[in-house]
Amino acid sequence: MSRSTRTRWRLGLTATAFLVAAGLVTAPAHAEDVTDYAISVDPAAKGAKIDDTMYGVFFEDINRAADGGLYAELVQNRSFEYSTADNTSYSPLTSWTVDGTAQVVDDDGRLNERNRNHLALAAGSSVTNAGYNTGIRVEAGKKYDFSVWARATGGTTLTVSLQDADGALAAARKVAVRKSGWAKYTAAFTATRTSSAGRLTVASSAASALDMVSLFPRDTYKNEPNGLRKDLAEKIADLHPGFVRFPGGCLVNTGSMEDYSAASGYQRKRSYQWKDTIGPVEQRATNANFWGYNQSYGLGYYEYFRFAEDIGAMPLPVVPALVTGCGQNRAVDDEALLKRHIQDTLDLIEFAGGPVTSRWGKVRARMGHPRPFHLTHLEVGNEENLPKEFFARFTRFRAAIEAKYPDITVISNSGPDDSGSTFDTAWQLNRDAKVDMVDEHYYNSPQWFLQNNDRYDSYDRNGPKVFLGEYASQGNAFENGLAEAAYMTGLERNADVVKLASYAPLFANEDYVQWRPDLVWFNNHAAWNSANYEVQKLFMNNVGDRVVPSTATGTPSLLGPITGAVGLSTWATSAAYDDVRVTGADGKTLLTDDFSQDSSTWTHTGGGSWSVRDGQFVQTDTAAENTMVQAGDPSWHDYDLHVKATKKSGKEGFLVAFGVKDTGNYYWWNLGGWNNTQSAVEQAVDGGKSTLISKAGSVETGRAYDIDIKVRGRQVTLYLDGKEWDSFTDDKPAEPFRQVVTRDKKTGDLIVKVVNAQSSAARTAIDLGGAKVASKAEVATLAAAPDAVNTETSTAVAPVTSTFTGVTGRFTYTFPANSITFLRIQQRR
Repeated sequence: MSRSTRTRWRLGLTATAFLVAAGLVTAPAHAEDVTDYAISVDPAAKGAKIDDTMYGVFFEDINRAADGGLYAELVQNRSFEYSTADNTSYSPLTSWTVDGTAQVVDDDGRLNERNRNHLALAAGSSVTNAGYNTGIRVEAGKKYDFSVWARATGGTTLTVSLQDADGALAAARKVAVRKSGWAKYTAAFTATRTSSAGRLTVASSAASALDMVSLFPRDTYKNEPNGLRKDLAEKIADLHPGFVRFPGGCLVNTGSMEDYSAASGYQRKRSYQWKDTIGPVEQRATNANFWGYNQSYGLGYYEYFRFAEDIGAMPLPVVPALVTGCGQNRAVDDEALLKRHIQDTLDLIEFAGGPVTSRWGKVRARMGHPRPFHLTHLEVGNEENLPKEFFARFTRFRAAIEAKYPDITVISNSGPDDSGSTFDTAWQLNRDAKVDMVDEHYYNSPQWFLQNNDRYDSYDRNGPKVFLGEYASQGNAFENGLAEAAYMTGLERNADVVKLASYAPLFANEDYVQWRPDLVWFNNHAAWNSANYEVQKLFMNNVGDRVVPSTATGTPSLLGPITGAVGLSTWATSAAYDDVRVTGADGKTLLTDDFSQDSSTWTHTGGGSWSVRDGQFVQTDTAAENTMVQAGDPSWHDYDLHVKATKKSGKEGFLVAFGVKDTGNYYWWNLGGWNNTQSAVEQAVDGGKSTLISKAGSVETGRAYDIDIKVRGRQVTLYLDGKEWDSFTDDKPAEPFRQVVTRDKKTGDLIVKVVNAQSSAARTAIDLGGAKVASKAEVATLAAAPDAVNTETSTAVAPVTSTFTGVTGRFTYTFPANSITFLRIQQRR
């Protein structure tokens, strides 16, 4: 289905008059009235073409997005494979309780070589599974399919029951195990009550062995076996994404690159490798998830491909490049292993698109899909922080893929940040090699997104295209959605450079959170859209086919100097500070402290343990993060800060802060951050941090460093041991009013998209440049308080549709405070 057939939203019954009364849309003014802004559209000019695949989703198994999430299996640890390798708190019986005698064993009697553990259950004993969150969710009247692999010498009867604290949730089932060898047995339940706290119990009359204990709702997405949780899958489908990027993320480029076999010692902490995840689920390898739990691979490559096809999206897999990232930062030097991974990637392409007569096409067909999946793009690597080592391997992958599959677009990346030495080096390598597409990732503050709408305006139109594979503005409040929406107008304006974009991460189970923010939140019985989701949905469902060039006036703003107190901090490190001096530009001493007495000058606003020791101010807790102490006046400006710093022990270096207004608003020079691999200047705005400068580098333990920071107006110069380290000028305005106009070829609509991320309404004169248009426009509006957050029980941010009847070639529209508004205007030919 083409993008244009999806774009028109269905109007509700809400009229403009109602919206005016509700305060969501201000009554339109006459064109001659004074306006705050002006938008001029040039409908005769041809802007960038927007591909159907412009916006997509990125799925990574983080925050229990797969097991306990999108993968519909209700039993946790169904094959007794949980291990301390996954999480130090785990055992093979995690999520199970035993009544009687049961033992998890790893011996020659296992189900198969890749499913190594099984449960030995004594006669008259039972095991009960607790599921995820508060328990197993069942709904009255719905059917659930139970299965188990079992064996019992002489046979046994399994009694399978579903219950919660109030009693039975369904009639118990008897399962006769007749074979001494492994066999699969099934039963079906119909729930008699609804509960989110169910438990599944399997009892055995005689000694038996069990493995792969499973309970699936029959009502999965598209009713597919080994399927997806319906409400979560529908959340993705409702976005109408152009692509699905999978399976990661840090899952792809961390851990061992070996396979799961006897030769490698059945390594549990492996990178995500596609061949581990296909075939019958009972034969798929288990793995330790980078984010601190186990992943069963029940949701594997076949299911990803199938889901992408179901929702009409382009599949976009990511394979490991044999350079680890996400803090591990190690290049694997093993020629045979590299060749094996390159061949695995070629085999993946054959699995996705090869004929049924090919080796891997035949595997796909046996799994139930003889028809090829439409694979056109493939990414090698993810956020590698060693650009030269990564690129040496990437070029080997690319050459092999292009030689056999020249129509596949092979995507590279630019590391984990939006700027800095790694980013610059990676981009230069990509440009020099004429790579087709480069994946950029960044997670920054809302202010950064408001300041950098023009990021791609200056990118080389003839260079590699951009895949913005991961981005978010560090929060799930509506202010975050507003900033992201403002930024997305810049992505669309530059659709000739930015070809793909996906917010990240996609899912978060509220009881298993490793990362915030996230697009969709859920538990075992409900799912809800974040404010960011509503923004993504509005854009994804109203993209258009081509940009219509337009211009807008900006918001007048006067930038004052950087103001604020000073601060000291650490991150998982013990450090000592001394000889702090703050001197005004006029030479006047504002602060001096050699810690010969006490630390009464300083206010402790973070964690950690600070004390004066031997004439130094020392933070001793090597586990504490952001241990900020601060001193001085928030109104200080134009000053020089000096401090002497010594790392005592721990993972990182020093954090010296300036321009400190409060605990959520400051700048700091992070020396020896990211596990002592790089240094950067970061800016925190309302708690969200952005990186302004980044360089590779580390600090030595026990060495005293002289740190000097010179603040003049909005320019900052940084000195390390008397030598200039770098400088920057923070003078980009955070423009709150952004817009873009696109045309929908199918409907003929002009789509005027306006973001007003400020607390006052924006009365705007819109000039359609002589276009002949209908007098009526369809309107979709997202408007809410900046701190509004959607929850399971409250939806503060949701779209409202209406009709506006005052459209002419020139008209005025008032965009509400803190709003995103899409006007669909029918253009007459």
